[in-house]
Order: sequence, then structure tokens, then C-alpha cells
Amino acid sequence: MRSMIYGTGNDLVELDRITRSVKNQRFQEHCFSPAERDLYGEKPLQLAGCFAAKEAFSKALGTGVRGFSLKEISVLRNDLGKPYFVFTGRILEIMQHEKLAPYLALTHSGNYVIANVILEVNHETDHVVRTEKD
Repeated sequence: MRSMIYGTGNDLVELDRITRSVKNQRFQEHCFSPAERDLYGEKPLQLAGCFAAKEAFSKALGTGVRGFSLKEISVLRNDLGKPYFVFTGRILEIMQHEKLAPYLALTHSGNYVIANVILEVNHETDHVVRTEKD
């Protein structure tokens, strides 16, 4: 069986808005996983990318942020700086059940951060999502 696109999502975030928001500990704890908070601290540009990626992901999934917590989605980076998702909890179950593979692109310019997410249905592989154990 061939792969097919499940959904796409984009999001645009104003850096100034995240800069103000990350000063609120409750906002950080609600929106960002412990791994993200450890990795990025209070760096607004990186956290804005995480937030935009999560919003774009929820649009690609087609649910909005319903049935899972934003903290169940971590946006991390490999050694070259390429962003990728790590899922836990309910959203991990959804991704595995639907056999979804996520693709993420982030960019920024001036006061804006943009995220683009593509979710692909991939029946040919058992390992389509990364978890914190990978």
C-alpha cells in the first residue's frame, strides 16, 4: 500500500506575543513539555517555533487541540538543528493508531515564526513516530 497525505497545517506566531507569554510560568507549563523547557529555557524564538509547530500539527490532524495536551507534543532538534516531533500520552496513541508520520518545517523572519506540518499515512512501516524512548 502506498503512503498518502492525511493532512497539512500552517501556523504563524508573533514573536512579541510569545516573549510576553513565556514570562508566565503557568503558560510555559501548559504549552511546553519538560524536555522543551529544559532545552530552550525562556528563549522566545525557540519557544515560538514550538508553539507554532504544535498549532500547525493540530490543524494537520484536523482536531484542533482537543483530546490531547500540548505538553504531549515536544518539538526538539537533531544535531544539525532540524526540528522533529516527539509524542507521548494520548497523542502518541492517536499517531500510532492512524499510522501517521509527521513532517515539520519551521522558519522565522523579523517578528514572525511560521510552522508547516504534513501528516502522512504510512502503512508500510511500524515505526512512524518518535517517542522519548527512541
